[in-house]
Amino acid sequence: MKKYILPFAFVAMLVSLVSCAPAYVVRERPREVVYARPAPPSREHIWISGDWVWTGGRYQWHEGHWDRPHRGSRWQEGHWQDTPRGYRWVPGHWQRF
Repeated sequence: MKKYILPFAFVAMLVSLVSCAPAYVVRERPREVVYARPAPPSREHIWISGDWVWTGGRYQWHEGHWDRPHRGSRWQEGHWQDTPRGYRWVPGHWQRF
């Protein structure tokens, strides 16, 4: 039984830290950003859309880029999530399939 205490304590600590992570919300979503997408470096590359990053007390736009697909994954676009407190940005990420 004692050998399970340390792993359980570690998992409990990890869960508590993740649940306390700040969720940056804003009352109104920023306006959509329009910009020219550069030409792809090759036919293999896919477009990774830009992301909103919380910096200096507000969301700032970081432009997208071309990237090669990750094996066994697909790109999941970032999006705004409507919450009871306001809008928060859910960053894009590679999703395994």
